Amino acid sequence: MSMSEDEEAERRRLRRQREIEEALEVKSLRRIISAYLNYPDAAEDDVRRYERSFRRLPPAHKALLSHYPSKSQRLRRCISVNSFFIFNMLQAFEPPLDMSQDTDMCENPHLENALDDHLDSGERNICPCEAASTSGRISFPQSDHASYGKSDITCKSPEGVNNKELGTESCCESGPGICNACPGNNRETDQAGSSDVKINNDEVTPYSFADSNGNVSSSTHEWLDPSFRLNVPLVDVDKVRCIIRNIVRDWAAEGQKERDQCYKPILEELDGLFPNRSKDRPPSCLVPGAGLGRLALEISCLGFISQGNEFSYYMMICSSFILNNAQTAEEWTIYPWIHSNCNSLSDNDQLRPVSIPDIHPASAGITEGFSMCGGDFVEVYSDPSQIGVWDAVVTCFFIDTAHNIVEYIEIISRILKDGGVWINFGPLLYHFADMYGQEDEMSIELSLEDVKKVALHYGFQMEKERTIETTYTTNPQSMMQNRYFAAFWTMRKKPVAT
Repeated sequence: MSMSEDEEAERRRLRRQREIEEALEVKSLRRIISAYLNYPDAAEDDVRRYERSFRRLPPAHKALLSHYPSKSQRLRRCISVNSFFIFNMLQAFEPPLDMSQDTDMCENPHLENALDDHLDSGERNICPCEAASTSGRISFPQSDHASYGKSDITCKSPEGVNNKELGTESCCESGPGICNACPGNNRETDQAGSSDVKINNDEVTPYSFADSNGNVSSSTHEWLDPSFRLNVPLVDVDKVRCIIRNIVRDWAAEGQKERDQCYKPILEELDGLFPNRSKDRPPSCLVPGAGLGRLALEISCLGFISQGNEFSYYMMICSSFILNNAQTAEEWTIYPWIHSNCNSLSDNDQLRPVSIPDIHPASAGITEGFSMCGGDFVEVYSDPSQIGVWDAVVTCFFIDTAHNIVEYIEIISRILKDGGVWINFGPLLYHFADMYGQEDEMSIELSLEDVKKVALHYGFQMEKERTIETTYTTNPQSMMQNRYFAAFWTMRKKPVAT
């Protein structure tokens, strides 16, 4: 075979690999969308189960609980309101790929096993507060994330463009003439992980999602047709319920107490460390594990170039809707606490409504340069273009999401400027611990003391440290309140001696 034939065969192999990766991406995203779409049916199944249990009671006991049938009807109304919010959110979502494309190429034992490995390996814990497992955590599959494979697309550094270029238009460089948000895949399918926030004080425009040719996807929603809906495991629908509770934490007045516990110390620290913030050259701050985006938005409002990075499509779809589609404060109503009958003080507490968002994001006072970047933290920020470009990195309930926490710390050190600061808040609830049966699942679980030793090795010097008691997506009116004694510190990257 000639050299040109060898090259052509390699091109065909790479093209086939990209097609398979894109098909896996579509299959994964279909599963996540299906989890959202299956929410009303799964919730209705729960209500029917409650009703079956009630019917089994003897007549005397039924008489004592005569209000139960009416509670079931109230639950159904609450489920309907939640479902209305979810469906509006999905209608606003612009998929990054053609959701109607054929995924039959994934249907062989080798690829199915590879996909199952992803699904079983666990993702960043969306809701670590009231997990139904003995370990106190819920595993979230890697299929939840924004892309498959390793990225060779790089985020622009804050130093690499002027404020107008970075602005709110993009945070990534994906090739000549194409500018989309941060990816998590190869150059042909990088937009699968993109979610560029285009938000300013005057208007809100949608996230920009594009196909592999850089064409923004149409507003049609054939992928919401019931024929595309998959029957997903109940654990996937549980993630949707967790997202609803996360919305309260980030975007409801009822979550203000948790935000004061977790976000306020971070914001006060940033404000004190960067007192003279210039509008011409604002300091830059990265927020890995940004979730639904509130902390990244608050940092932007302080006058920083703020970039949130998020791995989970569950989170990204929801944050996109709230950040870019909310027209007013308290536009939507949800019922976040209806899915647990345990530890309720009263039915009215369990079935109480919550209005979201508590603020109108576009009117919050964000500054130019606010963006959200979809993709795996390690894959996106390991790129050489990220070396030494951030003034601050803020990690809130994030560092214990690592397979290898040493790698996280190494990357944080690498992307910070000399003299840059790392502000951390959170526990060490390692999300890949206790993954029984996963022999190849890496999970490096260090003590807090060892975490600080590793940070010292990578050039960090501790400036401030304390412990703060907090909750995480906890129902404030529940009889059970899980609390963390979170580590809060500020470390500074020591300049390299010359």
